[in-house]
Formats: sequence, structure tokens, C-alpha cells
Amino acid sequence: MVPKKDLDWGSLGFGYLKTDKRFISNYKNGAWDEGVLSDDANVVINECAGVLQYSQSCFEGLKAYTTEDGKIVCFRPDMNAERMKNSCERLEMPVFPVDRWVQAVVDTVRADEAWVPPYGSGATLYIRPYMFGSNPVIGVKPADEYQFRILTTPVGPYFKGGAKPIVIRISDFDRAAPRGTGHVKAGLNYAMSLHAIMDAHRNGFNENLYLDPATRTKIEETGGANVIFVTPDNTLVVPKSPSILPSITRRSIVYIAKEILGMKVDEREVYFDEVKKGEFAECGLCGTAAVISPVGKIYDHGTEYDIPSGMEKMGPTLQKLYDTLTGIQMGRLEAPKGWICVIDE
Repeated sequence: MVPKKDLDWGSLGFGYLKTDKRFISNYKNGAWDEGVLSDDANVVINECAGVLQYSQSCFEGLKAYTTEDGKIVCFRPDMNAERMKNSCERLEMPVFPVDRWVQAVVDTVRADEAWVPPYGSGATLYIRPYMFGSNPVIGVKPADEYQFRILTTPVGPYFKGGAKPIVIRISDFDRAAPRGTGHVKAGLNYAMSLHAIMDAHRNGFNENLYLDPATRTKIEETGGANVIFVTPDNTLVVPKSPSILPSITRRSIVYIAKEILGMKVDEREVYFDEVKKGEFAECGLCGTAAVISPVGKIYDHGTEYDIPSGMEKMGPTLQKLYDTLTGIQMGRLEAPKGWICVIDE
């Protein structure tokens, strides 16, 4: 076992800390090179690079954990690789092969093993694979050359002191068009959301809840996470839309609810009117960073809609889903086949 870095793991925030190695591979003349692990954290590109001119970039986010029995593992990296493949295809970028993608994640984490926080610290190693157009592009067209990189950084829990229920608001902005890029993890989607999230923060809200842009009646997702609901009869309700990003955390929660906890799951269009009528007992946001963030109130232009689970703590069903998923990730519970990629025994 590689000795850990001398860090105060328990006090880490959710921010960037430079680690020893990162993976870099370049695409040129129609092919990816073998890739290298590099000490250099700086990206050097031409002033006219495609990513700088036309925002041709996409990314992923996943984590490596130290499990209860001391293994270093990654959670469902093949799903992230597939999602990045879909992003690349939508953005006219070359696909980094899925098997090589997963292996590159494994190799990078192994190279940065000293930075993987110890079990019980509450911290994890965040992994950020990303790709961008790297050669000069002045006419509006896809780049000819690309760089694929993977960086790692140790991070503390997204919410210090536990996940307290948050207050979100109905946004006046649209997150994505029905036939746009909402279903892929393109950097431009997040650039578009920055003004909306800062405006929400300036007005005292934690996040924006986006409605469908066509009718503004159906719930889509927030700026950085999918939304899930629980009904009073313990049914998990999951909004369905072609412009929602297919969260790996959400899909894992759906499986856990159905196959492990025996819950009924209803994946469908969800109308905001259902929130107004008080038809949900619990509400949460789900994603890699926080796993599940409970929602206590939804604010809509002067009217507050209280979620019955309240502002004190996560509702009981979401708590059970959270405990099961994190238990699987941390090795406390048996994982479904293929969910855990072991990096170091």
C-alpha cells in the first residue's frame, strides 16, 4: 500500500488541489496516441484553439474511494465512459475508446494513490476526465485535433456537517432546448447556467429548478443535478425528458430502489402542479458530488412550497437510498455485479 500524503483529510473542502500525475492523450491525423502520465498540470494550446473559439469541450466526473476493507475502488467508470462517448458524438469530437478510457482512469488513480483519502475521513478522490478541441480553428467547424486529459483532486464532502435540506427556486431561464445538448455533458451547458446559479445565490437560494422550455409546466433538473421525488406511499418518482442529463447516480438510485429496496419506481413526465398540490413527501437532487441533497422548499415567484420531509434533515426514504448507495460505494454493502472497479487491493 502506498503511503498517504500528509494532509488533514477531514478538513478538505470541495475544491482543486494539484496531485502528482494526470493522463494526457492527443488526437491527430485521425488517431489517438498512446497517452502518457505527466507531472505537468498546465495545458498549453494555441490562441485560436477550437475550445477557445467555439467551446468544443466535454467532461465527466467520478470518484475513487478507499473501502472499509482497504481497497481503492471506482464506482461504475464504464457508465461515465459511455456517457462521454455520447457527448463526443453529439459535439462532433472523436471518441476515446471506452475500454481505454476506463483503463486510463485506473492508471491515473494508481499513479495518484497517495492522494486517495483514507476510509472514514469523509473525503474522496474526485476524477475529472475532459476533452477539448486543441488546434487553431477560425471558421465555424469542428477542430481537427483534440486533447483528452484526466486530472484528480482529493475533495471533502460536498456538504460539511451533513446534507441539510436546501431551498431551490423555479428559474426564469431555460437550461436546455428539447433537441439541444441537455442530454450530454458539454462544458457549454454549464457556462450557460452560471448566470442563473449566481442570480439564485444572490437572492438567497441554493439552486435553480428548471422547467421544460416548451410549456414551462414540467420539471426537468437543476443546474448541476437530477431531481427525484418520493410519494407518501413510498414510490420513487423520477422526471423523464430527452433534455435531462442521464445521471449515473440517478440511474444507480433507480436500480437500488427497485431491485434492493423493493420500491415502486415511476419514471415519467412530472408536472410542477404536482408539487403545488403537495403530492410528494420528499424531494432530492442527485449527482456525483453530493450523492443526494435533500430539498426542503421550492420557491416559485413569491410562493413557497414546503416539502413535507422538512428543513431539518433528509427524508427517511431518501436517507435509505443514500445509505444504500454510499454503503455500496464504500464496501459496506455488497455491490451489484459490475458496479465496482477495483483499482488496488
